[in-house]
Amino acid sequence: MTREPRRSRFPRRRFLAAVGMATVAGCASPSGDDSGADGSDGGDGADSSDGTAATPVDGTGEYDHPTPGNDPDWEAPSGSPQVDVQVETLIENLEIPWDMAFTDDGTLYLTERTGRVVTFDSGEVSEVARPQDAIDAGALEPGSDEEPWWVKGGEGGTLGIAVHPAFPDETYVYLYYTATNGESNNRVVRLDVGADDPAATEETLVDGIPANNFHNGGRVRVGPEGNLWITTGDAGEPARAQDPSFLGGKILRITPEGDPAPGNPDLDGDPRVFSYGHRNPQGIDWLPSGVPVVTEHGPTNRDEVNVLLPGGNYGWDIARGGPDDEQWESYTAHEEFVPPLVNTGPGTGWAPTGATFYTGDDIPAWQNRFVVGGLISQSIWVVTITPTGGDLPPLGGDAQRYDADWLHPAYTATAHRALQDELGRVRHVAQSPDGELYAITSNRDGRAREGFPRDTDDVLVRLTTR
Repeated sequence: MTREPRRSRFPRRRFLAAVGMATVAGCASPSGDDSGADGSDGGDGADSSDGTAATPVDGTGEYDHPTPGNDPDWEAPSGSPQVDVQVETLIENLEIPWDMAFTDDGTLYLTERTGRVVTFDSGEVSEVARPQDAIDAGALEPGSDEEPWWVKGGEGGTLGIAVHPAFPDETYVYLYYTATNGESNNRVVRLDVGADDPAATEETLVDGIPANNFHNGGRVRVGPEGNLWITTGDAGEPARAQDPSFLGGKILRITPEGDPAPGNPDLDGDPRVFSYGHRNPQGIDWLPSGVPVVTEHGPTNRDEVNVLLPGGNYGWDIARGGPDDEQWESYTAHEEFVPPLVNTGPGTGWAPTGATFYTGDDIPAWQNRFVVGGLISQSIWVVTITPTGGDLPPLGGDAQRYDADWLHPAYTATAHRALQDELGRVRHVAQSPDGELYAITSNRDGRAREGFPRDTDDVLVRLTTR
């Protein structure tokens, strides 16, 4: 089925101009969880965002830098992603793992919210470091039948991890963690894992990111251009997500040394801010065109997937949904908001978190789709992002098409659900350098249900076609 262009209050021509800037900002080289007990009111709920088109910071209307690896003519798949998937467990009894990052040689680094960084290589797990001042978020025992909703650290702890883009020439690993040394805050640091004592090499790159029991954001990813992209939550101060000088509720973009990335928009605020008006974003990856895409928890469901534009305002906490939402008038009154690609609405919650744009061969039906971990939904979501005019994949089962007039004008998203209640709460899905697909669970955080946590939780698994 071919989708015809739809009308939108956010004009397609305006978007295409802005998305070209986002592509370059995402790819150019400067040198050539839930807070409500039902999953409906917090980090594992849903958000509604929107944002402004931006102009290049040099004011010329053009960027001078090339976009290596940019594929503006990529095509989204039109077949169904619904296939049987084999789950192979590689590690058992992890303590609430949150993120994973691969080096080019296939070494896997994992974080646990209790304050530990480990590696998994050749079937062996080894502790690397415990970051200074990191809180121990706590974890239920494997197989526990407790349902406290909050472990003692809330949604904080040792969260995101990324490796230096020049690894192993630069043996740095980047961490996002909740620290307590008087007053709690989130920070981004780097450790030299090539040193005898990596923890002793810790260097803070970003400090003062607000922390709370909920909405801490926490993802750190290296973008195609080699800069670090950091997702931060509103940390219980929703109104300040609209303030570009406040680090909560933002996407930050910095160099590997911690400076504001070249090409960041001028928002009359903190120069590290790439976009604002976010509630609790926790996943980010890039389309083949270089356009960044982010997942975001919303209030009372209303989870979102958003296309990021430099300087974009994603609406929180002014706007949160569509025509059936109580804040619709506020939404339509602010034409600068970037409309979401996906908003699950008040009746459905994914609690979307870590995500990857999958290009591997192990699950061919998922190729060139955005694969997203789901917490409260205890599923993996396979999202086909089809540019306007492209052939759409078929629906089936409980698949959902996101094509309302008020959603993003340049794409249609089609979401299929996979592995429902087979893994429990899926915290992150990541692709290795050789194309294998991995997932980690978050079943010992006090919020799992339907038979979780199991005696083996939490786990790292590899996913393949049966």
